[in-house]
Amino acid sequence: MASKETHGKPKANGKRLPKDVYEKELYRLQAEVVKMQEWARTSGARIVVIFEGRDAAGKGGTIARVTAYLNPRTARIAALPKPTEREASQWYFQRYIAHLPAAGEITLFDRSWYNRAGVEHVMGFCTKQEYARFMHQCPIFERMLVEDGILLRKYWFSVSDEEQQRRFRDRLDDPMRRWKLSPMDLESITRWEDYSRAKDEMFVQTDIPEAPWYVVHSDDKRRARVNMIAHLLSTIPYHDVPEPTLKLPERPGSTGYIRTPLDMQTFVPDHAATL
Repeated sequence: MASKETHGKPKANGKRLPKDVYEKELYRLQAEVVKMQEWARTSGARIVVIFEGRDAAGKGGTIARVTAYLNPRTARIAALPKPTEREASQWYFQRYIAHLPAAGEITLFDRSWYNRAGVEHVMGFCTKQEYARFMHQCPIFERMLVEDGILLRKYWFSVSDEEQQRRFRDRLDDPMRRWKLSPMDLESITRWEDYSRAKDEMFVQTDIPEAPWYVVHSDDKRRARVNMIAHLLSTIPYHDVPEPTLKLPERPGSTGYIRTPLDMQTFVPDHAATL
């Protein structure tokens, strides 16, 4: 199937979403995501959301907004590091399988098994045979997940080269965000077209009816976040779940407990008082 980024699909609206509109809609959507999680918990649904895209495309920020109000016990972010020597000797998909959700859980992959179709392929971290095997097995693997009842959603965050360059420059100048930049990120600048070709081929091989790719225009982060969350919600058959009736009990009277003297405890200094 042709790439949704480059073959006749609608362009993103270039106007930046106003902050007040963004914040109001984001909060509304986040409330719906909470409802979706409660539906998943009570129905036993298993949800997997894959976030892919170029470096600095806005994946991490969107994941943070999706999970802002979710229960971390059943909504988990999987951001896997470089495979260990043992993991590298396993079937490629094996270490990702360990992070798939059980009944009532949601897993959000901040990058996923598609590393092999992107950075590993472009940077030569896998052989041509391993790459070809991945491209053959990936659609089969994802069909198995969907066939077993997992709700699989795949999002590609599309950022322009100019906007990516601006974000890289901002990170380079910001000591609080410099950790987000790695030599691999910077090298991606010089391999822009290589990554474009890799993405196009990945779409051709893995944009399947059972698990299609959805492209998120992300030059405007605000617009990208609300668009992605709204779309995710539109594809999940969730509904309101009746909330249990909760009532605070009356605090019982004292039974004679005496608190330990404060001078026997070590307290955190009141830094706030110095401000």
